[in-house]
Amino acid sequence: MKIVFMGTPEFSVPTLEMLADSGHTVQAVFTQPDRPRGRGKKLLPTPVKACAESRGIPVYQPLSLRRGDDAAEAMRVLSSLSPDLIVVIAYGQILPKEILELPRYGCINLHASLLPRWRGAAPIQRAILAGDAETGVTAMQMAEGLDTGDMLHSVRIPIAKDETADSLHDRLSALSAEVLRETLSQLEAGTLREEPQGEKDVCYAEKITKDMSRLDFTRPAEEIDRVIRGVTGFAMLGERRVKLRGSVLTDQHSDAAAGTVTDSRTLSFVCGDGGVVRPTVLQAEGAKAMPAADFLRGFAVTAGMRFTAAE
Repeated sequence: MKIVFMGTPEFSVPTLEMLADSGHTVQAVFTQPDRPRGRGKKLLPTPVKACAESRGIPVYQPLSLRRGDDAAEAMRVLSSLSPDLIVVIAYGQILPKEILELPRYGCINLHASLLPRWRGAAPIQRAILAGDAETGVTAMQMAEGLDTGDMLHSVRIPIAKDETADSLHDRLSALSAEVLRETLSQLEAGTLREEPQGEKDVCYAEKITKDMSRLDFTRPAEEIDRVIRGVTGFAMLGERRVKLRGSVLTDQHSDAAAGTVTDSRTLSFVCGDGGVVRPTVLQAEGAKAMPAADFLRGFAVTAGMRFTAAE
């Protein structure tokens, strides 16, 4: 088939690589415009653009697909290519009706959840924050609504008790390529079946805000553990600002004040309900993230030290 690919971040790259190696013709890649990134605010290509250019695939970066000269030019390019299919994964733009209806087989989106659960912007983080036992990837026939199209194929995976948004991101990124591979196989064989989502179990993955990362140690241990793993927690440890990027909910209990470090060897701390959380990955301000054991080699923990909310 002739396929146009639309995607932007690192999450999308394994799926593009699979397509490029699949025997299908990737005619073009559409990705978001280059933007300043990093401390130096240097203009850098998107991960998808870098991948496409390394494989000699033409790249287009319209500011918008819905309005202005860029949208008109994008429609002209797509019409000239006359693709059989458009594959979309974490592109970052809404496709207008005329693009959705352009390809012979329409547009297929790879979404990092088990639809209709967690439609929207942040399905990976929301699944962890909600304490979901499983998630997955759904291939969906795109429609005009937000992640409302018919489901084509999905694969479920369990969410581990120490799963972080970063680790789940990488697993679902790799899984997306395999879900698309099977979807295309069924499409070519004529065995692909569309299943309406229905509205019974719909929930929305709202965008993550910075305030969600500010840890309140008076909250229950289970909630704090999920925040750390789902969106990274910000806190003060003594006088030092730190990020908590991974954790484990223990079966321990303490009567100490919320935030108190109960074990200086592991930095385990007590929460508002008496439950104890053990951080596994920490990042001091201005430093790299590292396992708790490595962090402790360069950070002296004294008796009675507490984690407190960051300003």
